Amino acid sequence: MTPDITRRAPRYSRLGLYGVLALTFAALSWPTSAYAQAWTLTTEQRQAFLQYYAPVLLKRGNGNDGRHGYDWVTSFDFDRDGNFSNNKLNWKRIPQYVDASRAGPSAYDAWRIRPTLYTSLIEFMDGRKNLKLIYHVYHALDKNAAGDYQLHDWERVEMLVTNAVGAPGSGESVAYAVVTQHKRNVVRRAGHVDLNFMQTATGKHLLIWQAEWSDKLAAAHGQELRFVTDPYAFFAGRMASAGKAEAGVNNDGGRKNVHYAFVPEGSADAVAAFGARALTYATADALASRYDNGKTITWPNVKRVTYELQDLADILPTHWQHGGYATHWLDAGPIDFYLESALVNEGGATEVSAGMQRFFPKTRDVENDDDREGYIAKKWFVGTYEMNDSASDFGGGGSNAFHDNAYASTAVDSRGQTRASASGYTTSPSSFWWQHDYFVHAGFTDSTDGVEQGFWLPGAWYLPANGGFDGRWVQLFDDRPGLESGQR
Repeated sequence: MTPDITRRAPRYSRLGLYGVLALTFAALSWPTSAYAQAWTLTTEQRQAFLQYYAPVLLKRGNGNDGRHGYDWVTSFDFDRDGNFSNNKLNWKRIPQYVDASRAGPSAYDAWRIRPTLYTSLIEFMDGRKNLKLIYHVYHALDKNAAGDYQLHDWERVEMLVTNAVGAPGSGESVAYAVVTQHKRNVVRRAGHVDLNFMQTATGKHLLIWQAEWSDKLAAAHGQELRFVTDPYAFFAGRMASAGKAEAGVNNDGGRKNVHYAFVPEGSADAVAAFGARALTYATADALASRYDNGKTITWPNVKRVTYELQDLADILPTHWQHGGYATHWLDAGPIDFYLESALVNEGGATEVSAGMQRFFPKTRDVENDDDREGYIAKKWFVGTYEMNDSASDFGGGGSNAFHDNAYASTAVDSRGQTRASASGYTTSPSSFWWQHDYFVHAGFTDSTDGVEQGFWLPGAWYLPANGGFDGRWVQLFDDRPGLESGQR
């Protein structure tokens, strides 16, 4: 049965209690006219903002006992077979890839690891220009607290940038940042001592620490992300003096070991400061850490690796019911999105058609060990995650209450709107997601179950005429065919 997708003009209600709280405390400015002085960034400016604010990842490794290379950040198609279902199986062979690289050409020299963060930029007017920047760190293999291997690991860094006026570094500010810590979404607001950046002429890079791939009960583990509590000057001093490689992290005493630094290749100053190098077949042996998570090393022994940016929208077509999903995903738990516009690639070719479309999110694993959920099913994709102030080593705080209320349109936001009344798709509750549904958090946690402070982007917010851009569905970065960083 085809859902009724009749749309009505969004209605605008009076603010309730949570609207008053948000207006009092939030960094966002919420005037009467959401689209005042509407304008949009260019494609090049959007790319520039994503490059400018790309984080620096200081990562602990678990590379001893022949597991060298396991903790590299990678891309989805590192093995270049166009099949995500065997990523875990093939990633277990990374040590053999590294070992073979020492001897020259081999069966592995066609692989292109290409450390990658998958990104999107959401641009909207709310009295001023605001940007939501999302960076997704991908690992092909994870190991959970029960000791089992898992296919795919997704951790993300998210920032709300306010008062953008053009090119990055022109007076805008970061209102808050959020990191994934298992099922928790931990937030730090502007001015917090845990929100530390590496500021250079070519970027303002949030400092993030990431745990190793292995399981560690009651401790940071499973590639979770934490905010770095030390300023960049601390690391600059340690690097200059060949000191210990370690980082303070939020909600945890002492400092954690660092075995890798992953640095955005688009920031020349950051690359130079760390001495980071591209990971290729030729450099693989030199850039694989062979230390475990308990080993403290000095900065000369830290592997400094560049990463590139690609698009979340590169992966979304693989979830589509008509896009060969069965190669990568199971046919369980489908999700319906009503697309007002098609998803096209960088060359302008349609990859997902407009209209009511079904996506499949459950991972397919050739080893039959896992059925985790991919991008299209993540709560952060539509902004319906629940914010946490504190991390937890046991990974709690992953309630679905707010997400479920949002889908059913049974709770109002801080401006008195439900998802359906904000979008105008009054038949969408518990039936389908609209392509441009997105909840913008105010940046403050709320203890009320199923309620978050913030607001749904209203009506046609995404149109250029209203100063909007929904980059979740847009491929901004060139896929670089024939120019892969792994070529010898």
